[in-house]
Amino acid sequence: MPDTALPPPEPSPRRARSALTAGVMIVTAILIGATLWALRGLLEPFVLAVFLLLMIDGLARSLRRYIPALPQPAAFVAAILITLALFSLSIWAITDNARDFAHQAGAYAEKLNVLLGQASDRFGFGIPASFDELVHAVNPKHYAGAIADVARGVLQSAVFVLIYLGFLLASRRGFRAKFSELFADDAARGEAERIFTRIRTGVESYIWVQTLVALIIAAASSVVMVIMGLSHAAFWAFIIFLASYIPIIGGAVGVLIPPLFGLVEFNDPWRPLIMLGALETVHFVVNHVLQPRMQGKTLNLDPVVVLLALTFWSAIWGVTGAFLSTPLTVMAMAILAEFAGTRWLAVLLSGDGRPFAGAKEPG
Repeated sequence: MPDTALPPPEPSPRRARSALTAGVMIVTAILIGATLWALRGLLEPFVLAVFLLLMIDGLARSLRRYIPALPQPAAFVAAILITLALFSLSIWAITDNARDFAHQAGAYAEKLNVLLGQASDRFGFGIPASFDELVHAVNPKHYAGAIADVARGVLQSAVFVLIYLGFLLASRRGFRAKFSELFADDAARGEAERIFTRIRTGVESYIWVQTLVALIIAAASSVVMVIMGLSHAAFWAFIIFLASYIPIIGGAVGVLIPPLFGLVEFNDPWRPLIMLGALETVHFVVNHVLQPRMQGKTLNLDPVVVLLALTFWSAIWGVTGAFLSTPLTVMAMAILAEFAGTRWLAVLLSGDGRPFAGAKEPG
């Protein structure tokens, strides 16, 4: 009996092109991620310098908005001085409190001895009964080299950020002239300006909203810590402020540090527990009630995308990537929304399916 089975249908050209496009995009994403990871030492300080430049430029325009008589060059110089003063104040606060902690190390060790002794008596085996036993168990000498490498890397990155920022400031004057010469006609130039404006607006909106949210969390947390009698409340509020720039988990982790320190400083465990509950309540209310109202549609990122971006950029660039994960994703969405072939990706990244920040959507 002859074989009458029909041959399998050939795939349509459209389906084949779609599969090929998806494969090329996956390979491209993997290559981009590998390149970003391989060049992280070079790119991290440069990207941080670019974001500092955006912050300075946004601050200068805000100064001119509230002080119309201020000339543009003077506003830009004032923004640079304010930024440098804030960074200098941050370094001073960290070093001053570190010196104070070092002076009180003996008192903290005694209180930690009492706390460890109580925990050992209550819970038994496995908990060091004294500070000396804890130091012996942790063996800080084993981690001294790694800690020194991290500190040296942070210092080198800070120096490179300042160097890059200086060169970016120096080349800023000629950028507009170069920008005009890059495009052959007014239509292409207008489209590029629209993309740049959308990126700048999205990043600046995120920075200002996140700064205000971090200030509110830090201020409310400092009130809680002062009421509970915790020392160095201003320093811990500053740490919470910095941690709040990391989306989703930053503030929640930041408010854990003062109660842990309170376990050593206070004579009872109840005040740290009460402090922990109050600080986490402040963080929850601000991040889940106040921040969405303040952000509105300026960010327009899907919450799952924010989490995935935090995971991706943290894996690529560590803490720097965690700080910059949301602004970098906002930039990516603004660029992807401008091209027909990648517009669907921008739609997936957006929170409401309209990744155009109020602009007229392309047809």
